[in-house]
Amino acid sequence: MNAVFNRPLFDRLAIIGIGLIGSSIARAAREHGLAKHIAIADANEAHRRQAQELQLGDSVHTDAAEAVKDADLVLLCVPLGANAAVAAHIGAALKKGAIVSDVGSCKQAVIRDVAPHLPPGVHLVPGHPVAGTEHSGPKAGFATLFQNRWCILTPEAGTDARAVEKVKAFWAAIGSKVEIMEPRHHDLVLAITSHVPHLIAYNIVGTADDLETVTESEVIKYSAGGFRDFTRIAASDPTMWRDVFLNNKEAVLEMLGRFTEDLIALQRAIRWGEGDTLFDLFTRTRAIRRAIIDAGQETAAPDFGRSPAAKGDTQA
Repeated sequence: MNAVFNRPLFDRLAIIGIGLIGSSIARAAREHGLAKHIAIADANEAHRRQAQELQLGDSVHTDAAEAVKDADLVLLCVPLGANAAVAAHIGAALKKGAIVSDVGSCKQAVIRDVAPHLPPGVHLVPGHPVAGTEHSGPKAGFATLFQNRWCILTPEAGTDARAVEKVKAFWAAIGSKVEIMEPRHHDLVLAITSHVPHLIAYNIVGTADDLETVTESEVIKYSAGGFRDFTRIAASDPTMWRDVFLNNKEAVLEMLGRFTEDLIALQRAIRWGEGDTLFDLFTRTRAIRRAIIDAGQETAAPDFGRSPAAKGDTQA
């Protein structure tokens, strides 16, 4: 656990959107003393009420423009499809020198939708904390969500270096390992490590649900570990993932094309009884799993270390 800061990094932190990620940021920022004032805004009345009940912020606002007034750091924690409208609404209220960042998993789309609405002197430092669960809403957040997880920042060339360093320091303070990456490269990497796997999970669960020869009760009753993990991933927020695929379509389609080619080759190996081909593939993929465990991004404990009541780990 990181030490609490003796001096806050920011006088005023504004969090727009108080779902799983936004509420986890609020909790972590409070725990580590990173802001003198945490202002929260959310269009959802129930979310605002829960944020007040949980004391996630010092002020809770209906109007995002009120929340960002005098803010040093503004974090957009809304679905990707809402970024343009939110940025257009808050643009005029941002003070000179303010830093705007976000938590979305498609960075070219964020730059496209947010940058045009920011006034001169306001710095955009897009960010992506690679962490999450299949749960949503203010109550689902927890302060340790970002511990030992990667946060990828994708500032454009020429972005103020001090602004980038302050955002980097913020994420490091709440436990993240921070990496700087070019926006397009980020979108390609996440397409194969997160977006396509989620699409496959949604599809396999949908296929099981559509089977006429297998009843829904049988699918639920006899679910093996592999299918259970697919359902955990497929339980992720539908609005967020709809926006991910619509806003990273080029990278997803590129990786999906490669996946389809490999799947056809695997189908052929099964059809023709090519055991060596299957064994070689399974050996390579097993090594990837071990490398992920060695990197500290997963546990080798039985059942992935998850108790029945544990929160899953679907990363956007």
